[in-house]
Amino acid sequence: MPHNNQQINDQRQELIANSFASVAPVYIKSARGAVLEDVEGRQYIDFAGGIGAMNIGHSHPKVVAAVKEQVERFTHTCFMVTPYESVIKLAQILCDKAPGDSPKKAYFANSGAEAVENAVKIARHYTKRSGVVVFENAYHGRTLLTMAMTNKSMPFKRGFGPFAPEVYRIPFGDTVGADRFEEYLLKYVDPELTAIVVAEPVQGEGGFICPPMDYFQQVAAVCKKYGILFAADEIQSGMGRTGKWFAIEHWGVEPDFLIVGKSLAAGLPLSGVVGKKDIMDAVHPGGIGGTYGGNPLAVSAALAVFDVFESENMLQKAQDLGRKLGDCFGGFVDRFAHVGEIRGLGAMRGFTLVKPDSGAPDADAAKKLAGYCLENGLIILVTGMQGNMVRCLAPFTITDDQLETAVGIIEKGLASAG
Repeated sequence: MPHNNQQINDQRQELIANSFASVAPVYIKSARGAVLEDVEGRQYIDFAGGIGAMNIGHSHPKVVAAVKEQVERFTHTCFMVTPYESVIKLAQILCDKAPGDSPKKAYFANSGAEAVENAVKIARHYTKRSGVVVFENAYHGRTLLTMAMTNKSMPFKRGFGPFAPEVYRIPFGDTVGADRFEEYLLKYVDPELTAIVVAEPVQGEGGFICPPMDYFQQVAAVCKKYGILFAADEIQSGMGRTGKWFAIEHWGVEPDFLIVGKSLAAGLPLSGVVGKKDIMDAVHPGGIGGTYGGNPLAVSAALAVFDVFESENMLQKAQDLGRKLGDCFGGFVDRFAHVGEIRGLGAMRGFTLVKPDSGAPDADAAKKLAGYCLENGLIILVTGMQGNMVRCLAPFTITDDQLETAVGIIEKGLASAG
């Protein structure tokens, strides 16, 4: 059997579809906290966090114990056939945590894209309308409908069309003020035929873009005016990533739907839709569902995640991490002409790389920085519509020493590039 990264990678080329690509050609043997270890024993500080799925860190003892305990009792019965109490417990927690005072109910699925699609299905059923409004730079998934909702063509959409109809895209709040949201809605979309507006409070794949703090209040007000439902896609920005349970709380808005996933179950496949009770109950029994939705192992992990958040003050850790990253990245802006701007909110932070002479996005520099970091023991992600955004999704449990080491690696990489 292969025993080093190169040998495994050679075997991969023979067996795994090239389209199922990876950022780093290293194969992980174990992970704990904010550190990954590959099959050759080399360690990497993890600034990717499974693309935002490991907010409380890898292999947290409480999550491991909860999953072990559950797997010894049963692994699957299908909640739609013979249910189990843990799903109700998780629904209670999420309904309590969701912003606003309206009575709420929950539904569970496997992936973020599946949750987004079901929010759209419920909205269409409730409103008897078909239109879906999304924003420039949005990312909502890779299924047929969510590819239509996603903005970025390469690598997510190219060659996969035609896409689902009745999806409309309008400018986001970073380029067009909230006072013009209604204007664009009326100009490009018929609001009377629109079922739902879906927005990431802080755009993830789009480049950690954060609109002004008066934006979503006005968006929600316009939606209410025309009987349109408003959904906050919190798959990446939720579960404490911005320093609050859900990023939409920064705007003081109660969405009709809260869409959750990723760090909800610390890396196990689990997503959900939390919505206002009358909306969620509009669909007939059996109208939404799935064989593995609310899988007992994933739900047990999620219950442990909420326990960890409370017992270890994870929201405070996220806020502290956000401040530290903001200070460090701010220093990069001051020191390096090819660092453009800091983006994000809380511990959902990143910075852009630009060409010093023109200020144009520099995707090549971002790729080179990612390569330098990998060689020196740090995993980072490059994202954004121009591919020049370095984003941090490090676990909140990262230690000060690990953070200092990681920032030092990035700083040396930036100095080398400069």
